[in-house]
Amino acid sequence: MKLTLATDDTGGPEIFSSVQGEGPSVGMPVAFLRLSRCNLACVWCDTAYTWHFTGDERPHRSDTTFEREPNQVKLPVGEVAELIAGLGQKRLVITGGEPLLQPAALAELLELLPDMAVEIETNGTTKAPPRLDIRIDQYNVSPKLSHSGNPPELALIAERLHAYAGDPRAWFKFVVASPEDVAEATALVRTHAIPPARVFLMPEGTDSATLRTRERWLVPLCLDHGFRMSDRLHIHLFGDTRGT
Repeated sequence: MKLTLATDDTGGPEIFSSVQGEGPSVGMPVAFLRLSRCNLACVWCDTAYTWHFTGDERPHRSDTTFEREPNQVKLPVGEVAELIAGLGQKRLVITGGEPLLQPAALAELLELLPDMAVEIETNGTTKAPPRLDIRIDQYNVSPKLSHSGNPPELALIAERLHAYAGDPRAWFKFVVASPEDVAEATALVRTHAIPPARVFLMPEGTDSATLRTRERWLVPLCLDHGFRMSDRLHIHLFGDTRGT
């Protein structure tokens, strides 16, 4: 079985070690695995090279599309496991794209890495089958608000949000660019009974200046609603670059 991965700047698979830049595990040393393909299309997505391939007419603010061949690579699961194990980390973050589009191959991969703690970054529109779910220690669920450009019937599936709200492994991370986005996130938290203690608000942005500007008005809103705020540590450290 093979996994479909994104590539780094060298054209190799985007498998690397760094510190987690977002959410509840921020600052922790981890191995990263970035997969390719996504079922949504956020207009501000900072990893559009994982899905916005030539011929894909879904909108993105950059109007840039990517050739599939240099930006996507398929590798046997065993080879991916060896590359991850070789990084020497104890925690694995699987991101994308949308990782849960490849559940069978991911389950096989994690069975080869039984001693690693595993985080899945997901948009919350689908679920892991039992063989994969049993291997997941933490779900980082990022429901996409209306400013993402995704139709709500595709991005905000009530059954899935309810299920993740009831799973203590699931943390919610809402990407926001304005106070209006916070109001939308707050309404979703109420509707789906998401515990506020497991909610992060994270500013949208791919440079430090934008993040800092938005964090200034975001802090009081987090205080008002009892939410946490997530920075984007990797942006401050490395910029908007692959493999970081």
